[in-house]
Amino acid sequence: MKPLILIPHPIAEAGLTFLRERGYELQIGCDTSALGLREAARSCDALLVRTAEITDDVMARAPRLRVVAKHGVGVDNIDIEAATRRGIWVVNAPHSNSATVAEWTIGALVALARQFVASQRAVVEGDWERRNRELGCDLAGKTLGILGLGRIGSHVARRAALGLEMRVLAFDPHAKVPPGVEVELASERDELFQRADFLTLHLPGGAANRGVIGARELGMMKRGAFVLNACRGEVVDESALIAALGSGHLAGAALDVFEDEPPAPDNPLMSMSNVLLTPHNAALTREATIRMALDAARGVDEVLSGARPTWPVNEPHQKP
Repeated sequence: MKPLILIPHPIAEAGLTFLRERGYELQIGCDTSALGLREAARSCDALLVRTAEITDDVMARAPRLRVVAKHGVGVDNIDIEAATRRGIWVVNAPHSNSATVAEWTIGALVALARQFVASQRAVVEGDWERRNRELGCDLAGKTLGILGLGRIGSHVARRAALGLEMRVLAFDPHAKVPPGVEVELASERDELFQRADFLTLHLPGGAANRGVIGARELGMMKRGAFVLNACRGEVVDESALIAALGSGHLAGAALDVFEDEPPAPDNPLMSMSNVLLTPHNAALTREATIRMALDAARGVDEVLSGARPTWPVNEPHQKP
C-alpha cells in the first residue's frame, strides 16, 4: 500500500509532482474543522498543512501518522508537544519565504513614508491639492526598529540599511548581526520603542508573544512613528493600536495580519487612510509558494523514507 499524504489545503503543483514521482498517494482537500480533520487523518501517514489546526486530538486519531510538515515557517497551528510525545516528526520550510516577507516589509516602509494609501484615495476623490497639504518623509537617515532579528528580520535589516540607507536598531535576545550590515543592538526592548521612527515586528506566534505590543509599548513610541506587522496578529493588542492611530500618536501602520482573520467589515482599521492592509499574503508570491511546497514535501519524503529531516522542529519520542 502506498503511504498516504493528507494535504488539507491546495499547494503549488511542484510540491505535488515531487511527491507523486516518489510514489505517494495524495489526498488533497478536506473539511478542516476539528471533526473533519480527525476523520480525514485516520488513515494518513503524513500531513502537509498550511493553516489547518493539527491538535493532539487529530494526531490521536491517526495511528499511522509519522510526520506533520508545515507549508511555511510558523508552526503555532501544530501541537508540537503532543507530536513529540506521540513520536511524530514536525518539519517546516524555514528558508522558503524569509526574503519574500522582507520584500513586503520594505514595500510597506516606502508606502507608509510616502502615504500611498491616502494619496491614492485623494486622486480617486479628485483632491489633487493634497500633494501640497500633506507631505511624506524620506527613509534615509530614519531609524528602523526591528523586533526579532531572525531570518526575516536579518533580511529586512540588510535591505533597509544597504538599500534605503536607514539606521537599523534591533532587539532580539538571541540576535546575530547579519554580516556586512551595520546593525545596532538595543540593550533592552523598551529602547527599541523609544527610538524607532518605524517599528517592524518579526516574532513567532504562540502564547508567549500574545499581546506583547500593547498600550504601554505603543505609548513609548515617538509621536508620528509607524508600526509594521507581518508576523502574527496576536502579537499586537489591536484595540491599543487602533487607539494610538486614532489619537494621532502613531502616524500610520502596515498590517498583513490581524487578531481575527479575516477582519470584520466594521473594524476601524478598514476606514483609516493612514493604514495599509493586506490579506495575510506577505509570504505568498509565486516563487515562495513553490519553495514552501517543495521544502515541506521534501521533509515528508525524508521522514517516510527513514532519513532524518533537514529541517526538524522537534525531536520526537520513539513510537511505542
